[in-house]
Amino acid sequence: MTVTVLGATGGQGGHVVAALLAQGVPVRAVVRDASEQRAHALAGQGVEVVEGDMSDVASLTAAFTGVDAAFGLTTPFEAGLDAEVRQGEAIIEAARRAGLPHLVMASVASADRHTGIPHFETKARVEAALTASEIPATVVAPSYFYDNAYGSVDEIAAGVMTTGVPADKPLQQVSRRDYGLLVAAVIADRERWLGQRIEVAGDEPTPAQMAEVIGRVAGGLVEVRVTPLESLRASHSDMGAMFVYLAETGYQVDIPRLRAEFPQISWTPFAEWAAEQRWPTPRR
Repeated sequence: MTVTVLGATGGQGGHVVAALLAQGVPVRAVVRDASEQRAHALAGQGVEVVEGDMSDVASLTAAFTGVDAAFGLTTPFEAGLDAEVRQGEAIIEAARRAGLPHLVMASVASADRHTGIPHFETKARVEAALTASEIPATVVAPSYFYDNAYGSVDEIAAGVMTTGVPADKPLQQVSRRDYGLLVAAVIADRERWLGQRIEVAGDEPTPAQMAEVIGRVAGGLVEVRVTPLESLRASHSDMGAMFVYLAETGYQVDIPRLRAEFPQISWTPFAEWAAEQRWPTPRR
């Protein structure tokens, strides 16, 4: 088996590559610039590195040709929401042209719940296009990533963790490592997961619990500061809408069922993940 991975030098794709390599699966990594340092690092691990563009059907078709499966993802955070939909359409069309046996497509948990969150809705549009295409596929839809806590590193150095989620509201999350392992498991068991949509979370700590753990690991006190939802809406409509959803509703991943379906994954708790990271010592 050989697997093509889009976004292979990024957070999601990089962990998918790592999981596949750990299982001895040959990987073809699609990158924008093969001369970039992270691309060289992949090549040094025995990965076949090819250049491609997630909006270019021809380069994607070439990357999907002759492999057994592919991991695809889209992003609105570089060229915008419409560009994300075009990326999804290009990936789907390339998979069709290449006769790809299995496309594992990344989305986001709750994208199918009509949340009104702009970057959830674009992923829902891509999912709908994927379903209409009838190509053999599985959707993997992660919740919040533990790594998002790194966005507050400077604040943590000052003893603060800012969030739009109430301090006592559970927030479903997952480590990127476990997410990569799940994608690899889905690829390894194609027949079981074809046509399925899998929402992914490994733990659900509250912001207060997250801050306590990070502070303990970092050797200081970290205080949760909850930003009013009105301020979040005013400063960034997309992220504001997401935090309104997370604060008022939240992801709805069936974690016990997920653990039962993927018993080979240890499902790292947030506290264990945080203990493995390097945090600045809070100045308080």
